[in-house]
Amino acid sequence: MTAPDQANSAESPWPVRTLSFKIADWIHRLGQVWVEGQLTQINARRGTRTAFLTLRDPAADISMSVTCDPGLLQRSPVPLTEGTRVVVYGRPSFYAGRGTLSLRITDIRPVGIGELLARIERVKGLLAAEGLFDARRKRPLPFLPHTIGLISGRASAAQRDVLAVAAARWDAVKFDVRDSPVQGPTAVPSIIEQLAALDADPHVQVIIIARGGGSVEDLLPFSDETLLRAVAACRTPVVSAIGHEPDSPLLDLVADLRAATPTDAAKQVVPDVAAELDGIAELRRRSAHALRNWVHREQHVLDGLRARPVLANPLRMVDDRLDRVDGAVRDIRRSVRHLVTVEEHRTQRLASQLSTLGPAQTLARGYAVVQRTDGDDRHAVRSVDDLPVGAAVRIRVADGSATAAITPTTEENDQ
Repeated sequence: MTAPDQANSAESPWPVRTLSFKIADWIHRLGQVWVEGQLTQINARRGTRTAFLTLRDPAADISMSVTCDPGLLQRSPVPLTEGTRVVVYGRPSFYAGRGTLSLRITDIRPVGIGELLARIERVKGLLAAEGLFDARRKRPLPFLPHTIGLISGRASAAQRDVLAVAAARWDAVKFDVRDSPVQGPTAVPSIIEQLAALDADPHVQVIIIARGGGSVEDLLPFSDETLLRAVAACRTPVVSAIGHEPDSPLLDLVADLRAATPTDAAKQVVPDVAAELDGIAELRRRSAHALRNWVHREQHVLDGLRARPVLANPLRMVDDRLDRVDGAVRDIRRSVRHLVTVEEHRTQRLASQLSTLGPAQTLARGYAVVQRTDGDDRHAVRSVDDLPVGAAVRIRVADGSATAAITPTTEENDQ
């Protein structure tokens, strides 16, 4: 056998036995460990000294062979069956001859309901702190989805209920049905795989995860942290349709919509076409009735406006005011005539006064107007001082005028 400290290279490779022994040595150094998982196979034949079990991780497709004393299973306070959640204590061993890994346990403890619920509460607090339950993250469902993804147990009552109710509400609805275990150790990885496939399909507009009722242990996969994070990461709206007991799984809080039962999920996702058509017909009737009422009201208003005198006989307003216009014209004419008559009398009176006081009447009484006509300054003579000897004057009388020259007076001649 090759020495353990022999150098390893392409020129000096290890034999298979050396690698197996080294792996076995490393695993044996791990010592005793506590491991949690679900029992998927129990083979404890009577008369044998070793019982063979398979322990599976509830959130991943990983399992490990476990061996123990059959009496260890018989002394368990709770019957151990496939799907039971347990915590075991043992030492991992690597069998070099077969190259297999197993776990030899000396203690096995079923995980009680109280502890399971406490773990669920811890996961609930963690996800709540991260905001995965926040209502603002919830996406609205499409009103009329053309394709619905359904994850449920094969030929389960939940699957039949969803399909039957949906077909009764809308016979043209399409489903992409994915069968998956909904309890037990393989449920979580299978549901996650189907969920990822539906979320990647661009035709699927909403996903329903459906299961009938069950005990707390049966519903544990729907409170698994890995599954909850996968649902929260989906781009497609997810509906939780778990017909469960009062202890609801955490999937109800992470999903975009919680339905009380698979039947309720079908009702909330698929619209009732008959009810929608009846609603549309009712809305049409109400709209038509409202429109007719509006037309009648407006027609009544128009009839009232047309019945008013001003619109029934538009020229009546002119006819009614024609007499007033004629009267106003007569009044204006009478006022104008009166004003003309008054002004005529006033003019005649002024003319009489003017003729009486005017120079013509004065001249008619024997007076004359003497004007200097020589020189540049021609003016009426008001004094004898304005009549020097030799001055040329014009003498105007009532019936005409004559020119004359100023000669010396008799007194001046006598002197």
